[in-house]
Amino acid sequence: MRGKIIKVLSNDYTVRLINEKSMLCKARGVFRNKNIIPLAGDNVLVDINRQVITDILPRKNELVRPPVANIDLALIVVSAKEPDFSSNLLDKMINIIEYNNITPVIIISKYDLLLDTTYIDSIITYYKKIGYKVLINSDIVQIRKIFREKVTILTGQTGVGKSTLINKLEGSMNLDTDVISKSLGRGKHTTRHIELYDLFCGFVADTPGFSSLSFIDMKKEDIRDNFIEFNEYKDKCKYRDCMHINEDECEIKRKLENGEILKSRYENYIKFINEKEREK
Repeated sequence: MRGKIIKVLSNDYTVRLINEKSMLCKARGVFRNKNIIPLAGDNVLVDINRQVITDILPRKNELVRPPVANIDLALIVVSAKEPDFSSNLLDKMINIIEYNNITPVIIISKYDLLLDTTYIDSIITYYKKIGYKVLINSDIVQIRKIFREKVTILTGQTGVGKSTLINKLEGSMNLDTDVISKSLGRGKHTTRHIELYDLFCGFVADTPGFSSLSFIDMKKEDIRDNFIEFNEYKDKCKYRDCMHINEDECEIKRKLENGEILKSRYENYIKFINEKEREK
């Protein structure tokens, strides 16, 4: 019978079967021999009589940190204040999420703390214009609709209110709001397992999100191509493989000069390319 792994605890796997029942299973020994590790989010086949996972169906994506597979959406939670909004972190998360074939959704938290929303509103307008869904933390009804029939993870800088947001959406989940350490990239969790929770006819992963933000598996061209607004204009560049940095007759730089490309986006792009160069 087909099912989805919704909880991984040591060598025990809780599988939600297509009949909506859950079953505690073991994995076939052959997985270990082939160095295959079942992950939360895996779609699997189960021998219900022996309570054994017999096969792991092909994954559309997988993450190492957190170890979750077949993720549909990543809710990128960025705060408008306390901590201050960081376009650099937002663009880095978008880029890495896009590379992993996951759809990003931007959630602006603490919007209500702003005395002047002009700057954040301009940011929201731009990211919507280039094709991203952007919501603020008070858009509760719209955010709830996002989860339907999806596997969703949350990511964002420490202190932006990821767990607080989930608890506001569904108070019965009661996720611990203080389970992540204060330094980005050093996440710690009170639980020692990965679990997918039912939420609004979908699943949300109870994880601290990405514990590492790096372009380690990506090429410079991947970073470039994940700036989606660049793709709209790149065919007008003089060079087919234009990196939009030092080349002449670059359409991206022209669009930047006339304000059609957000300055902070382009500046972050340059920083990411330089960061990738330093990894060599």
